[in-house]
Amino acid sequence: MNDPRLIVMEAIATRRFVVARYNGNAITLAPHILFERHGDLVISAMNPNKARRSDEEPTLGQFKLAGLSELAITDEPFEPLGSFDGAPPRSDDGVILAV
Repeated sequence: MNDPRLIVMEAIATRRFVVARYNGNAITLAPHILFERHGDLVISAMNPNKARRSDEEPTLGQFKLAGLSELAITDEPFEPLGSFDGAPPRSDDGVILAV
């Protein structure tokens, strides 16, 4: 499967991490929601390797799907963030799939 949309949708549905290249760097993401914004597909995902202060809770970053390459689903499952409510980041975003 090479379609990035299908890869992300499967990862969301099965709650598994994806690995990809973003801005030339390898990245691991826990995708929570796939949505459309102004005609672009975007995912909100948690990056478990992002540097955080010890007292800082993980948050979701937004990534344009077109900016991700070499996507692959891992076998490693993730638990959605407790603060995630399934709502799109903006009221005019169109949700396609969420955990």
